[in-house]
Amino acid sequence: MNPHRAGDIDRDALADALEREARLHLPYLEQAVGWLRGLLCGGDDVAAAAAVGRVLDVGSGPGVVACLLARYFPCAEIVAVDRDPGLLERARSRAEGADLTGRVVTQHADLPDDFGELGGADVIWASQAVHHLGDQQAALDALAASLRPGGVLAVAERGLPPRFLPRDIGIGRPGLQARLDAALEDDFSGMRARLPGHERTVEDWPAMLARAGLVPTGSRTFLVDHPAPLDLPAREHLYELLQHLRERIGDRLDAEDRSTLECLVDGDACTGILWRPDAFYLTAVTVHTARACTRR
Repeated sequence: MNPHRAGDIDRDALADALEREARLHLPYLEQAVGWLRGLLCGGDDVAAAAAVGRVLDVGSGPGVVACLLARYFPCAEIVAVDRDPGLLERARSRAEGADLTGRVVTQHADLPDDFGELGGADVIWASQAVHHLGDQQAALDALAASLRPGGVLAVAERGLPPRFLPRDIGIGRPGLQARLDAALEDDFSGMRARLPGHERTVEDWPAMLARAGLVPTGSRTFLVDHPAPLDLPAREHLYELLQHLRERIGDRLDAEDRSTLECLVDGDACTGILWRPDAFYLTAVTVHTARACTRR
């Protein structure tokens, strides 16, 4: 349920939302990047790690994962790739603050047109990026073409939507979150259908990676679990998320659910998400990996 990266949204608000979400997801990201390093380097194989010379973070946003990749691949140049100049500026600032200037660089790319400008890489990380492109298979084909022999492509897409409220929250009709999920799924399908060059495909990611000419090397699902009561930054993330949902799918809800949603985003009400003691955050993200053949 990431904010939809459309052209008419507040870019600063988008960057703030992505950074808040990344903080919530940091335990999963640490595990996923560690697993990716293990696939490439066999754990703590220093020579293998040194052989990883260039890593692409495609759809990098504000650079949280790019800086994480720099820690796990200490000999590599990490390239944060995004189409949004403001997000790339945040990535540069984050890298500077982490003393990674020169190791984490940025590259502006408007995909799919600029796939050919990415250059070769030993590792490509693409999280929640491919679904923003009309032809997802063509996107994987292009990413696979950028892999150096023996390199690994890791794709994280969708996963289980976040859960953050009980079934019965004491206001409105029980089961609100399931209906929000259903409305968001319809909206997501509509967004996909409107993308330039949209091609419908069965989203079997390992099979799609194989069709791109790669050898699947496994999929793993990572849990993100923040039980109630949540700290303030997590509550603020949910508050902004619910406001975004109100704007994005409010017209898909009935009057009672819209009223309940208004109560949840009331910053002064005890029933609002900023104050509820029962709010939690639980989601799961699946990462699919595949390797380029050593001979192509």
